[in-house]
Amino acid sequence: MEEFERHLDAVCSKLSFVKSITIFSSTESSNLWRITLSDDTFVDVYYSEITGKTSFAHIMGSKRILGADNAGGWHWHPSKAPDSHISSETEITIEEFMEELESTFK
Repeated sequence: MEEFERHLDAVCSKLSFVKSITIFSSTESSNLWRITLSDDTFVDVYYSEITGKTSFAHIMGSKRILGADNAGGWHWHPSKAPDSHISSETEITIEEFMEELESTFK
C-alpha cells in the first residue's frame, strides 16, 4: 500500500493541474485517494492490496466523466461514453490515466 501511495504522490507532484491529494477513505487493506484538480473536479483512485483491484475515476459534480479499472480485466470508460468499456491489452497505469486527463487541461 505504501509503495502504491508513494508512486501516486510522485506522479501527481509533477502535474501542474493537481491541487492536492488526500486519503478519502481507508481500511487495513485498501485506500481511496482523492486528487483535487485545478478546475475543482477530482480523481478518485482506489487500490486494494488484497484483491489488486485498482480504479481511476475523473468526477465532475457527481458523474464519472473518464475512468479506468481492472474489474474483469483492464478497460477504459472513455470521456465520450463513460458508461461504456473499451478493453486494454495492458495495465492502465496512473501515469497513463493522468496523461489522458492532462490533455483536457492544455
